[in-house]
Amino acid sequence: MSAATRLRAVVVEDSPTQRAHLVRLLEDGGDIRVVGEAADAAAAVALARTLGPDVVTLDLDLPGDDTAAAVAAIMAAVPLPILAVTGLPAGRAEDAVRAVLAAGAVDAMPKPAAWSPAAARELRRRVRTVAAVPVVGRRARGAPPGARAIAIAASTGGPSALATVLGGLGVPPAPVLVVQHLHEGFDGQLADWLGRATRLPVRLAADGDHAEPGRVYIAPCGRHLRLAAGRRLELGDAPAGLHRPSADVLFASVAAHAGAHGVGAVLTGMGSDGAEGLLALRRAGGRTFAQDEASSVVFGMPRAARLAEAVDELLPLERLGPALARALEATPA
Repeated sequence: MSAATRLRAVVVEDSPTQRAHLVRLLEDGGDIRVVGEAADAAAAVALARTLGPDVVTLDLDLPGDDTAAAVAAIMAAVPLPILAVTGLPAGRAEDAVRAVLAAGAVDAMPKPAAWSPAAARELRRRVRTVAAVPVVGRRARGAPPGARAIAIAASTGGPSALATVLGGLGVPPAPVLVVQHLHEGFDGQLADWLGRATRLPVRLAADGDHAEPGRVYIAPCGRHLRLAAGRRLELGDAPAGLHRPSADVLFASVAAHAGAHGVGAVLTGMGSDGAEGLLALRRAGGRTFAQDEASSVVFGMPRAARLAEAVDELLPLERLGPALARALEATPA
């Protein structure tokens, strides 16, 4: 069978060993080609959008992620057939399977204790069956009003830009989650300085925090910040990559858990972190913004977000705070 006629699959699995094994099992039949691999939800959404595979296999127990939210984010970004594969014990698996199917996955199957030839054939059969199912996109619009959130990311030139934007928000009726690329040890100083500069309550986020409206939560150096169910905050180390904390990880979590109730902005900074995650938020129905070139110290991150078609409005720095506040007030109740 030629490469052009084989099913194109993306495999999402956090364990490199398990992921490599699944890739071999899928490709052994000769009619499936794995075109992308991801270890977490944010990377899965990005690969789904850029590669447009025929099918996605998704581990049901991604660390630090609500896997049902990952499914919802993929279905909001680009509708694809998804097969959930679970190694969870039976008691936990039942609830998790119901959640991912409700979020848009087509089917789910357990991982066997050992991948026998028969189990491998069943995996390939399920993948082919799921790939043949027509699916439609689901915009993430069902989040409760409590899921409202503002997410902001910045890098080079970011601290002063953040002070300007936060100062223009007033007292927002939602938590503000911030990723700022910093050298180790400066995160606490940033939080203290922003609190004095803006008169908003600003603190470093802690794992398990309940994000309160009108408060600002800064991602600590070296830890990803995610919005989770029930407006809870999660910190984690995975995925490893160029930036930790990552704007893409933050925005993808807001897309999954706030959807149309989410507002995001990319400020001045070098590189492209945030473009994919902001696009996921926009596709989920959230409102998205970026700082314009004239007011940016470095236009790299805003430019990447604009080129990815992730930005609703490109605005001067001084207009961003009020624009975010208005966008939040306009989110559906």
